[in-house]
Amino acid sequence: MNTLIQQGKIFYWGTSEWTAAEIMEAHMVAKDLGLEGPAVEQPEYNLFNRRKIEVDYAPIFRNVGMGTTIWSPLASGILTGKYNDGIPEGSRMSLNDYEWLKDRALVEEKISRVRDLEKFAQELGVSLPTLSIAWCISNPNVTTAILGATKVDQLTENLKALEVLPLMTEEVKEKIDEIMGTKPIVIRN
Repeated sequence: MNTLIQQGKIFYWGTSEWTAAEIMEAHMVAKDLGLEGPAVEQPEYNLFNRRKIEVDYAPIFRNVGMGTTIWSPLASGILTGKYNDGIPEGSRMSLNDYEWLKDRALVEEKISRVRDLEKFAQELGVSLPTLSIAWCISNPNVTTAILGATKVDQLTENLKALEVLPLMTEEVKEKIDEIMGTKPIVIRN
C-alpha cells in the first residue's frame, strides 16, 4: 500500500472490519518501518451495532486518528420500519438466500424497539430512516456513511438525514438510547 501511495496511484489505504488490535498493530508496524498506516476503517455501525465505533476504536480515534466509512446505517433495512409489520414482497429479507439475515435481524425485540423509535421520529417530524442515518453521522468519529439505497426515492429520503442532523442534540440522543437500549456499557479499570 505504501508503494502505491508513493507512486501516486492511491492517496491512502484503509481496512474493513478489522479489530482495534489489528489496526493498532498495522499502525505500529507502519511507524517502525516508516510507512503509511491505514487512514480509514470500514465497520458496520448502526443503532443495533455500536460497540466497535463507540468503545473498541475509541483509543484509535484518540491516539492515532482515523476516518471511518460506515456501512449498514439502517441495519439491513430494519431501521427503515419496512419490516415492522412483516416482510414486504420484493424486499431483501423476502429472498431465499437471505434466510440467515432474516433469522438474525427480524427478532421481535428489535422490531419492537424500531416501532418505538418510529413513534419518536414522528414526534420530531422526521422519517425513521433519516433519523437513524442522522444519528450515525452525528457521531464525530463517523467520516461518511454508505447508503444502500436501491431506488432513487430511497436515496432522496436518506440524504434528508443532512437536514435532520441539527436535531441530534444530546437530549434527542439520550431519548434514542433509552428507546433502543443498545448503548454499549464501558467498564473502566
